[in-house]
Amino acid sequence: MAAAAGLSKDQIVRVYAFESGGNGKYDVQAGLEYPRPDARAISTALGYNQLLCTNSVGLMAENGDQFVRALTAKGAPLSGAARARLNEKIKVVQRMAEVARSVPNTWAAHEKLAQTPQGLGIHATVLDIEIGPLLQTQKLLDSVIFARRRGVARPLTAAELEMMNLAGDGNGLDMIMMPAAMRGEVPTSNFFQRAGYELNPVANRNAVVDKMLASVSTKMDREINLQGARDMAEAYPK
Repeated sequence: MAAAAGLSKDQIVRVYAFESGGNGKYDVQAGLEYPRPDARAISTALGYNQLLCTNSVGLMAENGDQFVRALTAKGAPLSGAARARLNEKIKVVQRMAEVARSVPNTWAAHEKLAQTPQGLGIHATVLDIEIGPLLQTQKLLDSVIFARRRGVARPLTAAELEMMNLAGDGNGLDMIMMPAAMRGEVPTSNFFQRAGYELNPVANRNAVVDKMLASVSTKMDREINLQGARDMAEAYPK
């Protein structure tokens, strides 16, 4: 699915390694990437690409019809019980998209909805074998499209894509496109909301942009060697 969307193996495997600790399963939650006795969840972030519940609501609002088309195409060759099961799932996605669009298309409105039972239900689709990959792939693809529209013709490196993942497309791209001479001077705190910055060790332990970008790359270099990342690389279409 990611390959069909035009995302490279290097982008996908390295982002997975960074976001999920290189060995996380489809249901890994932020804070629980590593098997520690004192581990605890630190946010609603779930899955290979660690979507927050607000991300899931926003993606469903903006891309729900596209997800329905993808599921419909997947169900076309099926019959019997398998077709009926997928048809029911499509109806659920349609209802979820309607709910997600019932509020303004802003982060604040999506965040508020995400804290309700309906919003949490939308977020739970990250764990679904058919819907989850659509959400997680679209999140990365949206960043690639955003960068292209802002004039970035070259492919984004995995670390650059992750900067957009962490800080949001606009702020992440500002960091990526910043002149090299400025990266060692500009604080990363400029690109995050205060609460997000304080909870994000990649940002707050690397106080300037070039250090944060280097830290992201180093973590990817280390964790692509773990079994989960190797398995994902092997499974990626040749």
